Formats: sequence, structure tokens, C-alpha cells
Amino acid sequence: MAAVLLCICVFLVFSGQTLANYEPTWESLDARPLPAWYDEAKFGIFIHWGVFSVPSFGSEWFWNYWNHRYPAYVDFMQRNYPPGFTYQDFAPLFTAEFFDPNVWSEVLSASGAKYVVLTTKHHEGKH
Repeated sequence: MAAVLLCICVFLVFSGQTLANYEPTWESLDARPLPAWYDEAKFGIFIHWGVFSVPSFGSEWFWNYWNHRYPAYVDFMQRNYPPGFTYQDFAPLFTAEFFDPNVWSEVLSASGAKYVVLTTKHHEGKH
């Protein structure tokens, strides 16, 4: 079921879109037309689940806040991780051991969402 949901999401994202060349500027990107399926869907879910989930502190902005030395994040890291621990050190700890795609599929389908977007990297800069 999860594979079917993923295929449907990929199809929805790419169906009906024509390939266009956009420049790497806000003006160019903002000129993109809103896809009809997106405008008609009305309800979708964005899931933020990645390495930033490992510390289970703050939000998906974890790396950004820690990198910019926000005191609460610095204190959290000093209390819970050894000196020299880096953001990249969280990666092998992201095991998703309790992930059950069938449960996700059931919950997402029951919600009435017309699309699902999984975001695994969020505000981690260039690292």
C-alpha cells in the first residue's frame, strides 16, 4: 500500500506539468504557474522527518539554531552529547526502527489528504 501511495504522489506531482526552464532567481521561480491538482486538492500533508528528528529537541530547524549558537540548543547539546559531536553524527542514529509504512498509509489516507510531501532535509545549510 505504501508503494502505491508513493507512486500516486509522484504521479500527482509530475502529471500535467510541462517542462520549463527557470532561472535560479525568486522572480523566475515565482513566475511558475500553480499546478491545477494542487489548487484543487485543498488539503495535503508535509512531513518533516529526517536527521533533525534524532535529538528530538526543538524543531526541524535544529541544525540552523544549533549552528547559529542559540543558547537553548547549545545547552541541550552540551548536556546530552559528547564534546566534538557534530550534526552529521546524528545520521547513523536515524534508524527509523519504528517506521511502519502501512500504518502511515492508513493514517494519511484516512485524513483525506490529497497529497503528501516528505521533507528529510530542512535548513541544514550546505552540509
